[in-house]
Order: sequence, then C-alpha cells, then structure tokens
Amino acid sequence: MTPGFHWTLRPSVKEDDPVLKAFPAELPLLVKQLLLQRGFTGGMETELFLDPRLSHLSDPFLMGEMRDAVDRIFRAVDEGETVCIYGDYDVDGITATCLLTDFLRRHGADAVSYIPGRLEEGYGLNPIAIHQLHDEGVKLIVTVDCGITAVSEAELCRQLGIDLVITDHHECKQTLPAAAAVVDPHRPDGGYPHKNLSGVGVAFKLASALCGSQEGVLEEYADMVCLGTVADVMPLQGENRVFVARGLESLAHTKRPGIAALMAECGCAPETVSASSIGFMLAPRINAAGRMGQIDLAVELFLTDDPDKAAEAARGLCELNRQRQAVESEIYRQAVSMLPMGKPPEAIVLADESWHQGVVGIVASRIAEEYACPTFLICLDGEHGKASSRSHGGFNLFASLSALSPLLESYGGHELAAGFTITRANIPEFRRQICALAAKFYTDDVPRTVLDVDCAVSPELLTLHNVDALQMLEPCGNGCPKPVLMVKNLTIDRISMVGGGRHMRLRLCSGHTYLNAICFSANPQTVSIQPGDLVDVAFTPQVNEFRGTRTVQMNVIDIRPSCNAECLPDAAPYRDMQRGNLTAGEAAALLPDRKMLALVWRYLDAANPVQESPVCLCRKIVRWSGKPLNLGQMLTCLDIFRDVGLLTVQRQHKYVSIRLTPGEGKADLSRSQTMQRLLHAKES
Repeated sequence: MTPGFHWTLRPSVKEDDPVLKAFPAELPLLVKQLLLQRGFTGGMETELFLDPRLSHLSDPFLMGEMRDAVDRIFRAVDEGETVCIYGDYDVDGITATCLLTDFLRRHGADAVSYIPGRLEEGYGLNPIAIHQLHDEGVKLIVTVDCGITAVSEAELCRQLGIDLVITDHHECKQTLPAAAAVVDPHRPDGGYPHKNLSGVGVAFKLASALCGSQEGVLEEYADMVCLGTVADVMPLQGENRVFVARGLESLAHTKRPGIAALMAECGCAPETVSASSIGFMLAPRINAAGRMGQIDLAVELFLTDDPDKAAEAARGLCELNRQRQAVESEIYRQAVSMLPMGKPPEAIVLADESWHQGVVGIVASRIAEEYACPTFLICLDGEHGKASSRSHGGFNLFASLSALSPLLESYGGHELAAGFTITRANIPEFRRQICALAAKFYTDDVPRTVLDVDCAVSPELLTLHNVDALQMLEPCGNGCPKPVLMVKNLTIDRISMVGGGRHMRLRLCSGHTYLNAICFSANPQTVSIQPGDLVDVAFTPQVNEFRGTRTVQMNVIDIRPSCNAECLPDAAPYRDMQRGNLTAGEAAALLPDRKMLALVWRYLDAANPVQESPVCLCRKIVRWSGKPLNLGQMLTCLDIFRDVGLLTVQRQHKYVSIRLTPGEGKADLSRSQTMQRLLHAKES
C-alpha cells in the first residue's frame, strides 16, 4: 500500500432514500448503494449486469466484413488449403491463436499456428515470417490480435499469392490493409455495438460465425476467452462480462490439462479463481513464455491433451516467470537511477542498449503507476529502438503516438498500452514533444494519484452476510473495479508484522466493534501510524478463511489521520500558486504565520535529515505537534525556508529529501520570494 494524495468520496445514499426502491427488494443495502454509485438505477440494465447471459451477446455478423472472412475460410477448408493462424506473444494473442487453431482443426481444416518471436521478430506480421509461410505452402493467413496496421505486409501477401484475413481489436489507422477481410470492432465504417473486445474476443466471434453457435463455442473455449480478456485488461462490461463470468465457471472445472497444471503449479485454487488471480498469478506466467523467448511452452500448455506434457509446460512457465522477475527488477533499478532529481517530468522517456525487450513493458507499467505519469522505455539496438509504453490517468497513448508519427518508424496499440519503433536520433525530440503533450493533458503541475471511494460505511455494516453479498458484483476488474469503502474514526488498537515483516496487520476498533485489516507491502514507518491513532481507512472488504473460520477482513488501500481528514489530502492552492493562478483567498489559506513556521522548523531540526513522502511528512508533523497543518501549507513552509537558504529540498519519485543548511544568525523570512508572492496575492 502507498499513501494516497487525494480521496474522492461519492455522496452516500441513506437506507430510506426513494431511489433505492427501484432495485430488487432482496438485494442487501450495501449492494444497492454500490450499484447506484456506479450508475445503475435498477430495471433491466441492473438485471443484465448482475446476471450476464448468453442472450446478451450480439450477432457476430454485425462486425464489418465478417461474412467475407467466413466465406474465405470455408473455401480454404473445402479446397484443403493450409491455413495459418498468426497471433501475438501475449496472453491475449496466445489464447486467440490456440482457440482458432484448435477450432479449425476440429472442423476439418489443415490449420497451423505461428506466433512471432518477441525478441527476434517483434509484434505483428513481418516479411520474414510471410516468406517462410509461403515457402511452407500456406495459402491463407488469418491474424488474431494483430494486423490492423499491416498495410505493407498485406501488399506482400498479395504479391506472393497468399490471401489474408485480419482479425484484430486494436485502434485503426486512417488506411486499412488491403485484405480478403478486415474484422475489427473499431472499424470506422463498422456498427458493432461492443468496441472493447479483446483479440481472443474477436477470435471467438469469428469461430462463432463459422459454426453458427456462440453458445457451443463458448462452452468449449470460455476458459481461453476469459484468460485473454482479463489479461489484456479489457473493461468487464457488455459482452466481456459474459465472457469472464462464464469463463471463471469453466476455469473452476477446467478440462484442459495445461490450465489445470498451471493452476496447481502456482497455487491458484480452482474453486476460488477470479479475475484478480488471473491477473496476478496465471497471466504473468503465460506471458513469461513470450517475454523470455519460449512461446512454444505457452502454446503447448493450451493445446496438449497429455497430462505429462501439460505438467512439464506449467513448470517451465513458472521457471521462466522467476527469470523474468529477476530481469525486471534489474531493469527497474537501472531505469529509476536514470531519472533526474527534483520534480518528476510530465512523461518519462528512457532508453538503454542492455534492456530486455520482453520485460520493459512490465517495468514501464510499474514506473507509470509509481511516478503517476505516462512512461516510455526504449530498447536500443544500434541506431534503432523498440519501445513499450504505458499510460497513467487517462492519457491516450495511441492518439499521442499518432500525433507524433513523423518521429516514429512504426507504432500501434491502445489508449493505455502501445509500442513503437524509433531511430536513436529522434528520441530527444520525441521526449520533448511527448512531455509537452502530457503537460497540456494534465491539469495539475504534478499529476496526482486519486483514490475513488465508493461510499463511507459504518463498522456495523461489515458483516459476513453483507461482504459475501458483494460477490454479486463479480466479476470485478477494469471497468468494474472491486468496491472501495471507507470507515471513519477508527482507533488503531494493535499493529503486527506478518509475511516475514513485509506486510502489516492491524486491529481497529470503533466503540465495542473490532475489525481486522491487512496492509500489503507496508509498515508503521512508511504509513506513519502507531497504536492509539484515530484514522480513516479506505479498503476493499474480503472474507478471510483460516482453519475453518470465516471473518471479515479489510484489505487496506490507504489510511489517513481522522483529525486532519479534511485538510491533509488536498494541496490545490499550492498547485495554483505554482501555476501563478493564486486567488486572494487561496493566498490567505496558504500564508503561514510565525507559529506554523516555527512548528515545521522545530520538527525538521529534530529530524534532520529528512527523507519522506510529502503526505507522510505532513502527518508526522501534525502528530508530533498536535496542531492542524495541511499539505499545501507544509510545502509552502519548505519553499520559504529554501528561499532564504535554511535548507535544501530535492524531490525524487514519491519522496522529498530535506537537509538543513548550517548558517550563522537568523534568516529574514520576509525576504522569501514565496512569502512576498503570497502577501502580494493576499493584498490584491
């Protein structure tokens, strides 16, 4: 857990609110409240959300050129042509490739599969692979999870006499490849109602169109569709909700020896499998095959019927994942060391010759989350580089790369994740322009991490019955996050460390009600808490089972002092001051008096040197002094002290490093530029 800078709390709904009468009477109050917070108002829409059914699936032929794709594949089967399913090396691409390959083989096609090597070939169709497939007698290539930008590769297929059917789910560029069929829910001329399908979701639609039964295909391949959809972080709404709900049921009783072996190898209990366990346990191990250059292991896992081969593949994937984790840690260390001291940039663009192409995407995701800005990591090879990028805070990567396309050799992807190739010489200009786009996008000088809290609840509402009832909201994931609740004014009764000292367990109390909480990757020092503190806690509720006993447990996301809940999180006036947009009222709120300056200085003098996150530092000063102080005021005090040479402040990552400067005599704080600016703004 990491302390958040800002909580947003949606308005609560009382039990007697007439709006709740639109929901079924048998629904628990907490479930009704959460549904309402997420935009549901009862009626059919709510029913469809709570009970996703096959009848919610749209006709595959609504997707543009699906009929052309089906006709060409039928002709290939009838004429005995060799069909190659050409995929991608991530979970979505692997499951899509295996689904369509297995489906076509079962229906009499001479089907082979091809997934390019991430390190040797890179993403998507490439000329070397096309020539190889031509030499092997392939007459038809069907892409899955790739191909929508392969204009030149489609032309090469035409020249070689290979027909091409493209199925993809990525954003389309202005020019579509010239192919026998291009099937993509994002086609500008298409009318498919569900745009956010995964690559395996589109492959499922193609298989359904070929056999005329979505129910039959889903019965057979729901586990694969579920894995690819969740791993690719698709929104769990609309059709995706049906896929994942049905897929989780299938995974709980999987007939595929490979999936069963992988779940056993990594300790994922079939009866409790969830979207979360897919994302954190299964998907990373399947992805490791592509990342570490052994994609055949993942294909074997899904397609083999031999339990021994399945077990061997599962063990191999787990070992590859351990290797991947070691490489990831080293790249992360190197990347963070390359970041400049001081204020984080609007976007992070880093490049290195030694980085592993298969792992930089994970590192980019981690850095983007921790530094709250879009991140681009480039693997250099001579004068060229391949990049993986991850977004933060809604910054649209695909649109941004489109705007900067003159600087790129190629690019593709989604809003949240994208890749591109670039020459070494263009990297500095790309960095400058992408930072400018990010600066224009973000309204704050420094992007903030925002925690959306669904609702505040009383401790008495956290019963086993109510928490069990939250299963009605499953499957949870992107577009349908796990509920985040808040309880105010809890006293920390006890703190203990578990998991070898890596995690913190709390016992919290409110009157005579006691609650158990777990804080992963945290300790009392990093969170700045101690027994006896009065706190507000944001958490996801869960049921903990231990030795046959079931209890409610709070999985803590953030924790903050109750006494300063209103003033600690927000530093908006301070950010306005940095932008030069300070009002007289904001200046008055920020302007510290002598007592405030003195208490901040006394704490810093006693703690010198200081290295803390700004939020934790503010909390510690408040607890130490017993006086109110908000984050903006504290940062203002630091600026004033720095202006007159009393201390140095360096900012890196989430932390500020403060060191008092030795000096003689007293400093004149009135000479501070920050102080003068505040006084001027207040008077005007």
